[in-house]
Amino acid sequence: MDLTERQLQILQAVISDYVQNAEPVGSRSISKKYNLGVSPATIRNEMADLEEMGYLTHPHTSAGRIPSDKAYRLYVNNLMQKRNLTTREKRAIRDKLHADRAEFNATIRHAAELLSEITHLASFAMTPVNNQDTLNFIKLLPVDERTIVMMIVADSGSITNTTMRVNVPYTAETLEILSKTMTVHYKGTTIDEALKANIIEDIGTDIEAMNLFSGNVMPSFMKTLEDMLNVNLYTEGLMNIFNIPEYSSIDKARDFLELFSKKEEFTRNMLSRGDGIIVTIGEENMSDSMKDCSLITASYHVDGKLVGKVGVIGPTRMKYDEVTSIMEYLTNNLSESFKLGDGKDE
Repeated sequence: MDLTERQLQILQAVISDYVQNAEPVGSRSISKKYNLGVSPATIRNEMADLEEMGYLTHPHTSAGRIPSDKAYRLYVNNLMQKRNLTTREKRAIRDKLHADRAEFNATIRHAAELLSEITHLASFAMTPVNNQDTLNFIKLLPVDERTIVMMIVADSGSITNTTMRVNVPYTAETLEILSKTMTVHYKGTTIDEALKANIIEDIGTDIEAMNLFSGNVMPSFMKTLEDMLNVNLYTEGLMNIFNIPEYSSIDKARDFLELFSKKEEFTRNMLSRGDGIIVTIGEENMSDSMKDCSLITASYHVDGKLVGKVGVIGPTRMKYDEVTSIMEYLTNNLSESFKLGDGKDE
């Protein structure tokens, strides 16, 4: 059944009031706060109809009503207006979220921190799945006589540095031989392909290079590739949950925090969500622990690929217009920064 214009206005007023105050909303309150041009009695009758249609619920302990998941879904899909961020908010995102390819993971972690700071909700950010990222070059750099840094640069521009202790002596010439050999062999291969490759025969007859490669470099290289395949999950603001009235119950707060303790399951569920901004509300969420929550995720890209995720989790009583606008600007800024490599965004 389609809602009338007046019912939509009343529903939007109830949602706005409840999001702001976390208290059931009565018809008299709506009449006083919003100029709808009708009496409290008319509003009360319309609210009763909205409840019958499933858009409002009626807590037993109050004469007021609160929005249902169905109401929030209607709001997100049809009533929500995109909120323009202020110049100050945009500047805060640009200044604090400086994308640096050499510190890719740190940048993604900062995105989670910034998202929590601005929205006052629990937030998370995930690095992309890298199994199809291709390698560009490998460089071995001396630190001291027993320490080497291995730099792996992917075509996406991401840089991974690994420090290793070596148990055999080496020379600059040895490192150069290994760097060139590994780059020639692995350039253009995906991480999955590199993990299956064997280049022992390509090292040649240099005994020193062979010993260093087989004893230290190759094991460290394989371990680093495996780590690059892992999706890093950064969470921030989990304690914000205790400032939200809906989670005043210790049991509810504990269930919420346990979501993030099951990292592999949580990461898998988040990666299965689609591209762009996705909003799931209450019962729409798969996890029983999230039936009272809303989850908003947004994706970012690196050079048009390697999709990662950022997200917020909070009560269904959420400022959807504000949060989605912030996330859209943040992820666009992040994607553009990695694309241009200069961190700038107009």
